[in-house]
Amino acid sequence: MIRFLKYLFTVLFIIVTCLAKAQQGNLYTLQQCLDIAINNNLNVKQTGLTMFTDSIAYKQSKENIIPYLTGGAARVLNQGRGVNPITNTYISQSFTNDSYGLNAGVTLFNGLALQNNIKQASLSYQAGKMDLQSAKDQVTVNIITNYLSILDAQETLAQTKSALAVSKETLDRLEILEKQGNNKAASDIYDQRGLYANNQVSVVTAQNSLNAAKLSLFQLMNISCNPSAEFQSLSPAELLGEYGISPDEVYATALQQLPVVKSAMLKRQSAEKYLKAEKGLLYPTLSLGGGLNTNYSSASSQAYFDQFKNNYATDLALNLSIPIFTNHVRKNNVALAKISLLNTQYVEENIKIVLKQNVEQAYYNMTSAYKRYQALQDAVKAYTESFRISKIRFDSGVLTSVDYTISKNQMDAANLNLISARYDYFIYSKVLDYYQGKLSL
Repeated sequence: MIRFLKYLFTVLFIIVTCLAKAQQGNLYTLQQCLDIAINNNLNVKQTGLTMFTDSIAYKQSKENIIPYLTGGAARVLNQGRGVNPITNTYISQSFTNDSYGLNAGVTLFNGLALQNNIKQASLSYQAGKMDLQSAKDQVTVNIITNYLSILDAQETLAQTKSALAVSKETLDRLEILEKQGNNKAASDIYDQRGLYANNQVSVVTAQNSLNAAKLSLFQLMNISCNPSAEFQSLSPAELLGEYGISPDEVYATALQQLPVVKSAMLKRQSAEKYLKAEKGLLYPTLSLGGGLNTNYSSASSQAYFDQFKNNYATDLALNLSIPIFTNHVRKNNVALAKISLLNTQYVEENIKIVLKQNVEQAYYNMTSAYKRYQALQDAVKAYTESFRISKIRFDSGVLTSVDYTISKNQMDAANLNLISARYDYFIYSKVLDYYQGKLSL
């Protein structure tokens, strides 16, 4: 018997542990959703690849300024009449000729094009970093707003279920009174049945909204939808409170912190350096080059290594290349660089204009939601007390079903509006946090 109880206890412990782990694995926190979404988002991955491409271009631009060194070797088989590379006389015989060489060179001056290319590539790389952060931030704000939509839908569903339970309780009581013939008016039972049916529709609608919000979040995370998934609620303290700063302050901070603004600024600066680099190519190019060469020929009587040493030669050259006429290629490249710079200036200016408009709109929406929430708190208290009194009067038979239904609908609507206003405020406050760079991971 004791062994059986031990065995039963062990089995129950394993079952409870497994159920707890399964339930835990079905619960998503906001941070988990953010991590999954950023890790799976293809736009973030593509932006990351672009940033790595920019980093390689930046590295190459720095290496372009250092001297180059190349080496070469060749073996030539000659048949018939040919020139002896040792004596420079014609001979008629088969022989082989080996040649070896090292060549080096460095650009001394080309209108500072190389230096400006380095600066241009560096700025492009920094802009790529900002683009990557901007892509992550966009995913972050989308996840947060969708996560809050789920919490909003969950509270709305709970509220509609609570209203349905109250309606069912009242209907059950009226059903009993109807059978006893004690209802005050014949319409009471039908009014309550209609109210109960409407509450059922509200529950179905709220459940559908929750399912849609879950689907949207899982699509953002790029994973299969789990309809039974649960989501951790946020602390009520996180959902309320004055935002504390003006829209102008939000905009000023956004200009300094928002990655998309930084990226636009860096791309404009990069275009400025690119224009300077293209203008630099209009100047003459001064370069220094040199070489080390030797050869061997089987037509010579000298040994291989003796020829390798005796035929040793070096050269050093200072080259000046002047672009007199290049089919206007360089001139047109400068014109294209000017257009590119002008376009980045327009993009930067447009981003700032749209940002200011979005900040003002989000701030207005947040302020409106907060004021609506404060007003609705009083409305909920008033309608809750009104319904409490109406229910007492209705149960006592001194209030009509129509007035009772109106009172309950007013209380339910106020509660639902309060939930909506609370989450609207929090969503728009998070959007403002995003504009200030506070959501960057």
